[in-house]
Amino acid sequence: MEYMVSNLNEKKQLISSKNILFIQDIDGVCIPLVKDPMNRELESKYIYAVKEFAEEFFVLTCGEHEGPRGVNRIIERSLRSTTEPKNKELYLRGLAACGVEYQDSNGEISFEGVSEKELSFLSKVPSLIRPKFNYIVKNIFPELSQDDINFHAVKSICETRFSPTINFNSLFDLVHEDSDKRKLIQISFEKMMNEIILKAESEGLKNSFFLHISPNLGNKNGRETIKLSSQDDIGSTDIQLLIKGAVKDSGVLFLLNKFIADKTGKAPFGRNFNFRNSPNSVVGKIDLCKRTIQKEDMPLIVGVGDTVTSKKNNDEKSYSRGGSDRSFLELIQILGNEFGIKNKIIFVDSSSGEVERPSTKKTGFKGISDVHDNLKFDIVFKNGPKEYISWFIELANERSNFKKNS
Repeated sequence: MEYMVSNLNEKKQLISSKNILFIQDIDGVCIPLVKDPMNRELESKYIYAVKEFAEEFFVLTCGEHEGPRGVNRIIERSLRSTTEPKNKELYLRGLAACGVEYQDSNGEISFEGVSEKELSFLSKVPSLIRPKFNYIVKNIFPELSQDDINFHAVKSICETRFSPTINFNSLFDLVHEDSDKRKLIQISFEKMMNEIILKAESEGLKNSFFLHISPNLGNKNGRETIKLSSQDDIGSTDIQLLIKGAVKDSGVLFLLNKFIADKTGKAPFGRNFNFRNSPNSVVGKIDLCKRTIQKEDMPLIVGVGDTVTSKKNNDEKSYSRGGSDRSFLELIQILGNEFGIKNKIIFVDSSSGEVERPSTKKTGFKGISDVHDNLKFDIVFKNGPKEYISWFIELANERSNFKKNS
């Protein structure tokens, strides 16, 4: 109940704020989580609501805009047209591939900061994965026929342009409740993806790539910690090979720079700013914002995500915290504190989809957050994407009316 009461207060504030900016994840937030990414669906009313927000809304996702698996294909399916999204500017504007692939609402794509050599290597990755996939799956599932292995390969190897990915959900279906087998799958494929990074290094791409594991348990010595499966939590479901620097908190800076440039005509970090120019540390990012952004130009930022993790360590005193949305939500929260603006952090519980995740309805915030966690949620949608979408559509209408009448 406490969240519903505050939700009404938060909503009033968002409707009447002079300057707001939504930065929102996609999968698990406005699209229910599914085991096969090719089956994702997006409600058409939500797409029109995004259009109402116009320049006040960006997506920030580790998925991609373009390609057969891209969100643009989901939008075209949802609107039953391949021409209407472009003509009516209904594509989701913002950053994909964790901060590399920018698109406007016409579906025009740009990707500054990526070299031809890196793109060329990324395009080869799926063909590097295939023989290794075959070998690993044969090892774990000796009873599978080659046809079955090929079937799972198609579902598991995601040939995306900037973020080739191995997804475990199809293989997890074979093991049912056996968390030890799930762990074996996770460990085997993490090792495989690290071998691909070594291959890139041998081809002269030493500082080009890193592994983004989703969900993860945070970052240790520059490497994300895999969340191994347990009886009540499926753990990490995919590993992406990403370009170094493509992290969501750097994406926030890119989007903020674009937003302020569109509003004021001046880009605080410079017109050519991209993920490769971003400071690495949170302190560096905050410092850049404080040095270059005028307080009156800073919007009230609403950060929306669903992948946040917290796990008590064996010492019982400390926690491992991660999740692919944590870094960008934390940055938005800190920016709000530093600029004296009440930025809003929204958590959407995506556990009601096809992928097992800790559920706020069943076990509260266990596995998601903890009492010592600095990241605090202002609004929680316990009923997942459906509940968030209806709130968002209503907010878009009310915000639009407020802007017309003020």
